[in-house]
Amino acid sequence: MSLLTLPSLDSILIILTVIATAVMAASAALQGVRQGFDPFGTTVLAVVTAVGGGTFRDMLVGSTPVFWLNDMTYLSVAIPIGLLTYFLGSKLEAGGGHRLTILLYLDAIGLALFTLVGVEVALAHELSFLPAVILGCTTGVVGGMLRDLLCGQQPVILKQDLYATISLLGGGVFIIALNYTPPELSLTIAFLFMVIFRFIVIFQKRKAT
Repeated sequence: MSLLTLPSLDSILIILTVIATAVMAASAALQGVRQGFDPFGTTVLAVVTAVGGGTFRDMLVGSTPVFWLNDMTYLSVAIPIGLLTYFLGSKLEAGGGHRLTILLYLDAIGLALFTLVGVEVALAHELSFLPAVILGCTTGVVGGMLRDLLCGQQPVILKQDLYATISLLGGGVFIIALNYTPPELSLTIAFLFMVIFRFIVIFQKRKAT
């Protein structure tokens, strides 16, 4: 027997969800700082952003109570991360675009992670290729949409920066890769595809401004 026991796919997905929750909470908290929110408002924004996509996903597939009501881990992650990011973000120099740049890169990671979790939930509910990709995209983008709307901004998904497109493509890559590689490798391939693609878009956009 091998001394090294690899975690199950279910365990990996739980870990991904926790990480995604933390990343999206941090991105929202930075946006709260940029908008001049107080600590409470920033924390509310962080929580809504962190659990918004997964909540909408669970409602679509009829999985209720939604995930964060069944497991308080996610609120236990989002709330302190939101507060910590608020205080750290407040110390960053305003006006140089540093907060926005960090926000965009964190958001890219959160988008990729939540997309993968959404696709896996769809597959667990035996949805076919296209609905699974759409559910993955929905899981990935709704949190960011809620963040932008609460901040009075046009959701990034409506702008010409391939936000939803990257999520849809990444979900498709994940499902296709599952036919040829182990689930863990498929997750890695799809994650890197989305993050690298999104990072390039962000870099080019920031470079042009």
